[in-house]
Amino acid sequence: EGMTLKRYIRRYGRLSVRETVDFAIQIASGIQAAHEHNIVHRDIKPQNIIVSDSGKIKVTDFGIAKAATGDTIASSTMGSVRYLSPEQARGGYSDARSDIYSLGITMYEMATGKVPFDGENTVAIALMHLEGEIVPPRNYFPDIPVSLENIILKCTKKKPEARYQTAAELIADLQQGDAGRAHQVHVDVLQAAGILMLLL
Repeated sequence: EGMTLKRYIRRYGRLSVRETVDFAIQIASGIQAAHEHNIVHRDIKPQNIIVSDSGKIKVTDFGIAKAATGDTIASSTMGSVRYLSPEQARGGYSDARSDIYSLGITMYEMATGKVPFDGENTVAIALMHLEGEIVPPRNYFPDIPVSLENIILKCTKKKPEARYQTAAELIADLQQGDAGRAHQVHVDVLQAAGILMLLL
């Protein structure tokens, strides 16, 4: 039960920093679980992420996922172009870092309410992923923490080797930054409230 993250953003607009980080950690945790089983999703996008009424996140639609053989897999089926990694747009190989790129684009949309690349057709958008420069999120909304912007920009580097190499690395940085500390305080408060309710 719940709604897609895409619908959630359309309904409520850009997410708060705390919510962006909270959702990103949950999505990255789902991706990490898949990667640990050598499965690359290849189509991470808000339409494939379900937000439950309680705020729990589910990564869905592994329809074009492939079991990785070795370090990389051939990308014969491309995911949605607005969230597509440059290597997928090029028709080359995709691996765990391709999912991290797509999550970076998704995080960008959560934080700003818009995707970084859009155009009149899929070819134009694919070329932007290959050659275009992403406008830093803080250019639109200066209230976004520098730490969160840096994480998003690192996820969306053109070259896979310049991105986070694993979802675990991404999660660690999300938890360490200013936004991550705010997220942890929120979690601690919820846990304390739960304990208090049990005691009462």
